[in-house]
Amino acid sequence: MTGDGKRRSVAVAGIVISLLTGALQPAAAEEASPGDGWRFNATTYAWFTSMSGNATARGQTFDVHAGFFDIINNSSSIAAFNGYFEANKGRVGFYADLVWSNLGVPRSAARYRNPLPGLDVNGIVNAQLSFTMTIVEAGGIYEVSRWSHSPGSFTAADALLGFRYWNNSVTENLDTGITADLYNLGFERSRDIAIAKSGNLEWVDPVVGFRVRHQFTPGQTAFLRGDIGGFGLGSQFSWQAVAAYAYAWQFDGYKLAATLGYRALATSYTTGAGIDTRGVDLVMHGPLIGFSIKF
Repeated sequence: MTGDGKRRSVAVAGIVISLLTGALQPAAAEEASPGDGWRFNATTYAWFTSMSGNATARGQTFDVHAGFFDIINNSSSIAAFNGYFEANKGRVGFYADLVWSNLGVPRSAARYRNPLPGLDVNGIVNAQLSFTMTIVEAGGIYEVSRWSHSPGSFTAADALLGFRYWNNSVTENLDTGITADLYNLGFERSRDIAIAKSGNLEWVDPVVGFRVRHQFTPGQTAFLRGDIGGFGLGSQFSWQAVAAYAYAWQFDGYKLAATLGYRALATSYTTGAGIDTRGVDLVMHGPLIGFSIKF
């Protein structure tokens, strides 16, 4: 081989080695982060819930349209706990979300809808409702794609698959401007109040969803999430939409973050027939504020 041929061969070999070496090098930090070790996010949050739709207990249906201040002013207790946890490694992860609350709806925000035969309503009858609500959601996450924009900034799209467990009970209290056989209609009589109780409404919905995350800077992120579920396997149908923005402060080995957003969660579930009909068809929505630790 001539000297020129040897030099060309060495040059080509050098180029090939350089290309292979470059291909094997890790990407920039923001691109390589999904391949790092486990990442955890634990959040506690307050959800300022408004409610609209209807609730049915013992065959009696009530329309509900209550804002957050209606609910907070009428609740015997504002006891509630909301928490979210997420863990990720590489492209995969899992999450869990818990909502527990005890809510009251005032008479001005609940209206009796469907008097039964034999039920004589004197004028317009309003009702007072109380909800005890437990919602547990858990599932898996897979990062479908990620686009880097600049150092420390990217957009990522995630697919979600999981389940949402509901355990609710509804108590309906009517002013007794009515005359009827309350016991046969499924009511319990207590002084001047007729009370209908749903008992526990318990079911599990499969859930599929999608989430888009955008990191503006290492300390500022936002996300949009939507999911649907039920499909007649638990509830008839359910859906959820969440939008939130978080600002984080970096410390040695962990971050503290404050989150501000808005959440809407809806479900339609009915069981039983006739006087034993029970269910809810509700949209719960409102702003949320949370505090997280990320490590």
